[in-house]
Amino acid sequence: MAGDILVLTVERDTHAEHVAGLLAGRGARPVLFDPAGYPARAVLEAAYGRDGRARRRLRTGSADVDLEELTAVWFRRPGAPIAHPEITDAAARGYVEQECLAFAADLWDQLGCRIVPAPRGVLRLAQRKSSQLALAGRLGFELPETLITNDPDEFLGFYDRHDGRIITKPFDSAWATRADGEETSRLAEPVTTRDIGYADAIRFAPVIAQEYVAKRVELRVTVVGRAVFAAEIHSQENNHARFDWRRYDLGSTRHEVHRLPDDVTRRCVEIVERLGLCYGALDLILTPDGRYVFLEVNPSGQWLWIERATGLPIGEALCDLLLYGEVRAETGRAVRCA
Repeated sequence: MAGDILVLTVERDTHAEHVAGLLAGRGARPVLFDPAGYPARAVLEAAYGRDGRARRRLRTGSADVDLEELTAVWFRRPGAPIAHPEITDAAARGYVEQECLAFAADLWDQLGCRIVPAPRGVLRLAQRKSSQLALAGRLGFELPETLITNDPDEFLGFYDRHDGRIITKPFDSAWATRADGEETSRLAEPVTTRDIGYADAIRFAPVIAQEYVAKRVELRVTVVGRAVFAAEIHSQENNHARFDWRRYDLGSTRHEVHRLPDDVTRRCVEIVERLGLCYGALDLILTPDGRYVFLEVNPSGQWLWIERATGLPIGEALCDLLLYGEVRAETGRAVRCA
């Protein structure tokens, strides 16, 4: 029987639940755990004997996991530890949460099992968008002309050079929580003439500006090990999704399997590997004249809707990766492999 697989993610993560079901069907014991539940609803502990032997455990209300015996850990979308609700003082809560985060992070980094998509330190580096663009360019991907700046004059010059046909997007997270607790999002947006009136505010924080690239379709390319799952998102058929497919209505946006050229397939695998990852979700644009343009790589990118819309066996490939460290031939036959 396959061993324990620890999945670190937020609660009610449908992607993690889907893979957990597939893993259980293969005889593994998946354990889904959100570090946000530590320490209020979980115990993490490490003990070290005089002989240097270590014992590390995770105990929750439903599982007792020997961390020394794990087959793999999947850093899917873990939250940060949250102090016990009985601690109400803000300073005390901040201290407790920092202590919990420091110990939990140290513990995850000590594990000697397979790590998907990469150890935490590698993940942090792999998520840097400017570094991704630099690497993609070196690997031969075509890029949209891009400016990252907090200089309003440079931004306005970029806007003028492209006759106003530019978009902006966040440098780090697309999501934020306001002081009233409401979540807000900022996705890729076209720059309007009204926005230009507020360009001076750019001096407060960097912004990513890119030339608008005309699209035949948008591509979500999911790389699992060396298997490549490419899907077309026909975002241009939906006005809400023309600039960012994440605004689309799934029921009215067509999805199809896409066959990438061999050189693009090879670059997709190479950029994921060069970032130190064994999984990555790439966003590309296929232009009306047939060019493939790189946008970014997400080490925790969503894929379940692609699997359901196209039948591509991404979940099974992730199971292979967690259990065996590579995608098996019978799974890989359904996709491109570099």
